Amino acid sequence: MLDIKIIRDNPEAVKDNIKKRNLSLDVDAFLEIDQQKNALIVQTDELRALKNKVSKEIPTLSNEDKPAKIAEMKQVWEQLKNLEIEQKEVEEKWKDVYYRFPNVLDPTAAVGNTDEDNVAEEKFLEPTQFDFEPKNHYEIGEKKGWIDVEKWSEVSGARFWYLKWDLVYLQFALVNYALSQLWAQGFTPILPPLMTKQRALFGTGFYPADEDGLYQVNPWLDELYMIGTAEVPVTSYHSDEVLDLDQPKKYVGYSSCFRREAGSAWKDTKWILRGHQFDKVEMVVFCKPEESQKMHDEMVAIEENIWQSLGIPYQKLNVCSWDLWNPAMKKYDLEAWMPGQQKYREVTSCSNAWEYQSRRLAIKHKTPEGKKEFVHTLNGTVIAVGRCLISIIENYQTADGIVIPEVLVPYCGFSIIS
Repeated sequence: MLDIKIIRDNPEAVKDNIKKRNLSLDVDAFLEIDQQKNALIVQTDELRALKNKVSKEIPTLSNEDKPAKIAEMKQVWEQLKNLEIEQKEVEEKWKDVYYRFPNVLDPTAAVGNTDEDNVAEEKFLEPTQFDFEPKNHYEIGEKKGWIDVEKWSEVSGARFWYLKWDLVYLQFALVNYALSQLWAQGFTPILPPLMTKQRALFGTGFYPADEDGLYQVNPWLDELYMIGTAEVPVTSYHSDEVLDLDQPKKYVGYSSCFRREAGSAWKDTKWILRGHQFDKVEMVVFCKPEESQKMHDEMVAIEENIWQSLGIPYQKLNVCSWDLWNPAMKKYDLEAWMPGQQKYREVTSCSNAWEYQSRRLAIKHKTPEGKKEFVHTLNGTVIAVGRCLISIIENYQTADGIVIPEVLVPYCGFSIIS
């Protein structure tokens, strides 16, 4: 969440930030609630002090004076009870708005009102050319029997799938390759739980902002939600801790992920591009504030190195303010070329969340002077498995099958799928 001092001290800058993100938040109305909340805190504190004072006086009074003081005490108690009720109501209103304020924008983040305003800063390779008409991944998958299109809807409904045969080996080759690359870069591998409590979602900024996209498990029994990314449980791993950050803490998590995709009806429903369940390899980093920009650049470079080693054409986007989710102050996406669709599609993202998440999760470190301050958190998808499989299938297709990228051959044991 945003430091409240920023909103109080720089309301015009906050309004500009909200406008650039195309959000609807009334800063002036919030500041009125903020003043009301603070005034109520002062009033209740004063009444509590008075109540304590009177309580201590009563035993020292004579029997003649006690009734008046007891009557005064009852009046103070009644006033305090009413004020506490009012204070609680105002604080709930305050929280409802405050928790929706987005992070400040990095000065170098692109600014725009649509995804067309994302800025392509670099490109790797030209779009793949063929001497035949390239097919979509789902045409190839259907013909080869690698993706089952008949059973998925029967068993689980729309936007689920079965992967079969060599495609399963290719998936785990991708995961193992990515993990080996991150291990070499000093990342600690971690397998997180696939369900979390609401606090983890709130702490990472997915609740209540992304509530419509979440799967809740047995809401009448449990406060558990299926994760939409390993970022949620891995970032929450250090909740309420004071970290030793002589070196940044770097994790690489692998998990299945679950999203309702409630706001994307009938969008990209063709097979494994957009589903309710998918797998990802995700980086999460905790670092000192002065190191987060450097770490962001390093994490993006790791993503680029992996995709370059796969030989997949891509473009690197500086994601514009309209397309940033609330915790991110800056984000880079890699979009891989998909020959079957004749367009670039997002395959990785990497965000610097500044201290937005660590404030919610109470994650700090101690400075050399002994002061405790909030850490900066960053996250980045290295491999979104389904979309990476699409990229390989479509870019490495031949008239007879699929050639496996050379770096993956040692991890899957074959060089061609036919």
